Amino acid sequence: MRIIVLGAGQVGTTIVEALHDEHDVTVVDMHAERLSTLAHRFDVRVVEGNGTSRRVLQEAGVARADLMIACTSRDEANIVAALFVKKLAPETQTIVRTTDVEYLEIWRERLLEVDFIVSSELETAHAVSHVIGVPAARQTDVFANGQVQIVEFDVEEQADPEVVGPALRDARIPRDAKVAAIIRGGEMRLPRGDERILPGDRIIVIGSPQAAREWSEIMAGRSQRVEDVVIFGAGRIGTAVARLLLDEGLGVRIIEADRERALVVAEELSGARVYNATGIDPEFLDRERIDAAKAAVFAMRDDPKNYYAATLAKLHGVELTIAIVHDSVSMEVFERAGVDIAINPRALTAEEIVRFAHDPRTQQVAMLEGDRYEILDITVRDSSALVNTPFRELPMTGSLIGAIVRNGTAIFPRGDDVLLPGDRAILFAESSRVHDVEKAL
Repeated sequence: MRIIVLGAGQVGTTIVEALHDEHDVTVVDMHAERLSTLAHRFDVRVVEGNGTSRRVLQEAGVARADLMIACTSRDEANIVAALFVKKLAPETQTIVRTTDVEYLEIWRERLLEVDFIVSSELETAHAVSHVIGVPAARQTDVFANGQVQIVEFDVEEQADPEVVGPALRDARIPRDAKVAAIIRGGEMRLPRGDERILPGDRIIVIGSPQAAREWSEIMAGRSQRVEDVVIFGAGRIGTAVARLLLDEGLGVRIIEADRERALVVAEELSGARVYNATGIDPEFLDRERIDAAKAAVFAMRDDPKNYYAATLAKLHGVELTIAIVHDSVSMEVFERAGVDIAINPRALTAEEIVRFAHDPRTQQVAMLEGDRYEILDITVRDSSALVNTPFRELPMTGSLIGAIVRNGTAIFPRGDDVLLPGDRAILFAESSRVHDVEKAL
């Protein structure tokens, strides 16, 4: 596939990293230094210039492109470029990144003639919501309209000894769930019955939402239901998170330092309690009993502020801290320094966009462990050699099918179940083997 990526920032770089091996990629950006870095790291063509220019788009080869991804930090530039591409090359598919949910709403009303829009705020809000539903998880995602959940856990000493320690065939594994992978010492193992989960491992589980919650309790050694959430920061991401959590019936408190913004949000989100405060005053945290909340989300615009506020909240008794991280370099720092979950909106946006460059049968993609592994939702061909074969007899492909969706219903297969043509297989694989797995299905 010929792909043009407009924007060589963090989102663009993540997309290029995921796609350059299998596709002919051209990157357009106005910053020569960014392009030079990308060209040095990856086998891609680069074009310096403004992506809203007809000359630049033509130089990038828009007339021959199958897909154009507009993912700069400027929403309006992304939209203008995509609209221009639809005029210059109507058959080229266009994907637009936006940081404003309103553009997504306008697109859904069919007032923007682009093929797809990905909202950073909405992707982030959903990611936060999923984590809050499974508090012990370090990362989670949902597939098949919420019927299947992918969960990544770090295994700690307090985990249930009936699951951590025994051979998997003897462990008290929740029903409707599979351990897709065990990562130990940087190496991935596709688990067999005699494999064991040990403290210090990282595991990836595919299962039903109920099974995901049971796994969370297993990993934590206790029930961890979250009903009250405090959000630090009432910017676009903070309010998107608040709105989604309110819709899910959770209690929401919002802390916003800017008085004018706090008043606006209090009027918009009548179901939330809004405080005009910095969130980093110990007396305020004690007075308002912020420790009563089992979870807090730090969605301020500045990474150091988010880190300091999360650390302070942790010291005041908040059990689950979720930080929105704007600089990818901060991700590991946050998690190593004690913040429970770090979420990068740009990485989430890139992940959602990447699926459009997969096999057309692929409906969803999730990337794990710095893009080393992927979860795919892919429809099985009639001609696949794997159809009508019991799961216990499927050949080794370096992947594991954790669920199938048949006639709109998720099934968590056992050894006697078979793949049928038209099934959607939700599977785990190393990123380097995804192309082979897609071919096999």
